[in-house]
Amino acid sequence: MKNISLLTNLVLSSTLFWAVSTASGEEVILKVPTDTSNYCHMQFPPIREDTLSWERPVLNEAAGNSIDFYGPCDHDPVGQEEVRAQRSVILHGIFGDSD
Repeated sequence: MKNISLLTNLVLSSTLFWAVSTASGEEVILKVPTDTSNYCHMQFPPIREDTLSWERPVLNEAAGNSIDFYGPCDHDPVGQEEVRAQRSVILHGIFGDSD
């Protein structure tokens, strides 16, 4: 009886494990278009600091904070514009949201 119960639990847990989807960089981006045609509010995690020099940087899903972006809907959270902005913050501490 214990062997059947163990086997059942093993099959059930492995099925649940494979049913869990993993989060990729695109799934952690929240994009909400506004009333205007090309204006969005997006929230996404910052780029991992060690990937800022890569051709295609990677978002840091483990970061405890997120970036609130208000601007064009075609903004790429890992594009060159965002890389430059995040490098500036890291190097100079300039956040671009001063009074």
